[in-house]
Amino acid sequence: MTTTRRSARGRLPVVLVLPAAIGLLFLLVPLIGLLIRAPWSRLPEQLFSAAVGEALRLSLVCASLATAICLVLGVPLAWVLARADIPGRGLLRALVTVPLVLPPVVGGVALLLVLGRRGLVGQYLDAWFGVSLPFTTAGVVVAEAFVAMPFLVISVEGALRAADPRFEEAAATLGASRWLAFRRVTLPSIMPGVVAGAVLCWARALGEFGATITFAGNFPGETTTMPLAVYLALETEPDAAVVLSVVLLLVSVAVLAGLRERWIRGAA
Repeated sequence: MTTTRRSARGRLPVVLVLPAAIGLLFLLVPLIGLLIRAPWSRLPEQLFSAAVGEALRLSLVCASLATAICLVLGVPLAWVLARADIPGRGLLRALVTVPLVLPPVVGGVALLLVLGRRGLVGQYLDAWFGVSLPFTTAGVVVAEAFVAMPFLVISVEGALRAADPRFEEAAATLGASRWLAFRRVTLPSIMPGVVAGAVLCWARALGEFGATITFAGNFPGETTTMPLAVYLALETEPDAAVVLSVVLLLVSVAVLAGLRERWIRGAA
C-alpha cells in the first residue's frame, strides 16, 4: 500500500508541474531580488541608525501590545464561536473575519469614524476622559489589533473545535466551575493553537501599513512603524528602505519556520 501511494505521488503530470514551477518563481524571485540588491556591506550602519532603530523599536513594542490585546479579547471570542450555543453564530463568525478581507485603508477609515475625536465613540472618550486615539502610538496599537485579531481567533477556534470536550465535561462532574475547567483543562489543551495564533497575529501586526497610516498617521518616533518607514525611505533613502524590507522578510521567514512543525503535524 505504501509503495503504491509513493508511486502515485511520484507521477507528476507536466500540465500541473509547469504552472506550479512558474507560480513558485513568481513568488520567490521578488524576494530573492530583494536579498540580492540589499546593501549587505552597509547593513550594520543602516540597521543601527537612529531612524531605523526608532522604527524597529516602535514596531516591536506596538506589535507586542496589539498581540496582548488580541489574546485578552480574542481567546474568549474564539471560545464563544466554538462552544457557545447562541443564535446567529455563523453571522458572528463571518463578521469577525471581515478584517481579513477588508482593505486595511478602509479599516483605518472605519476606526477614524468610530474612535476619532468626532467619532461615534471617540467623541465621548475625548469629552469624558480626554483620550484621543488617532495619530498617537496608542492609535497604532489599536489599528494593528483590529487587523490582526482575526488570525488569532481563527487559530484558537480551530484548536477548540479539535479539542475533546469530554475532558471539560469530566472536570465539571468533579465539581469544577466553567472558568476553572477552561483555565485548567481547556486552555492547556489548546495552547499550541493559542501560540500559533499569537505568532501569526504578531507578525500581521508588525507588517500592518494601511490602517496604521490612515488612523494613526506617520509621525517619526510616535507612529512611524517599519512598514511606514519603508514607504518614507523609498523616496529619500532607498538603502534604508531595503534594509527595513529585509528585516521584515527575515521576521516573516522566522515566523513561518517556527510554525512549520505545527502545520506538518496538522497535515499528518
